[in-house]
Amino acid sequence: MLKTSTFFKKFDFNSDFLFNSLNQKEIDQIRATFEDLKFNAGDKLFYEDGVPTGVFFITKGIAKKYKSAFNQEQLFYIYNEGDLLGYHALLSQERYQDSCAALSHLEVKFISGSNFNRLLNEIPKLKESVITNMAHEFGVMANFISVLAQKSQVLRLGIFLLVLNHRLNKTNTSSNGINIPREDLANLIGTSRESLSRSLKELKNLSLISVEKRIIHINNQNRLLKFVQS
Repeated sequence: MLKTSTFFKKFDFNSDFLFNSLNQKEIDQIRATFEDLKFNAGDKLFYEDGVPTGVFFITKGIAKKYKSAFNQEQLFYIYNEGDLLGYHALLSQERYQDSCAALSHLEVKFISGSNFNRLLNEIPKLKESVITNMAHEFGVMANFISVLAQKSQVLRLGIFLLVLNHRLNKTNTSSNGINIPREDLANLIGTSRESLSRSLKELKNLSLISVEKRIIHINNQNRLLKFVQS
């Protein structure tokens, strides 16, 4: 069985660590470029086939990364506080290949494309971190695709609940649970809302999770981790 830290690393973009290697002067240099933006739930930060104008650093709230096809969403990732996003299309000088929308009230610091490119040239450690992280994110997406293609629905749900709980409650000493719309959770694991309800019930019957209104709680992380890797 994979160690807990190894398991989560497989499914975490780690973009909240991009500034960790920088000194205070370099961080202040980045902060000087920040523009404050706010979004309501449902608002798009960027959209598929749109022209990139800069990058977004989330300071409050959560957002989803997804792609639309045949009037349906395939959700790939949930961003939260501390994440930097939107730089792939900017650096490749291509249009966005996916969309990103707020799942809650969202507050972000926006860095324009020209400022971000300048910062990469002026701060070598930032450039190195971005390149390393882009390579890591490619592996994360490969792991997500593998889960969707090879795991049963209830195992997919268990894996993504573990990942979401880890990401959304990183800064909390006690978990506040997973509170995202059922439609989005269904899209994340590649199923319908009705089928999702059946899988949630199966995990509840195994006493691996509990549900309070719309909030999902993992009863025992180690037991659920063992279950999804069995």
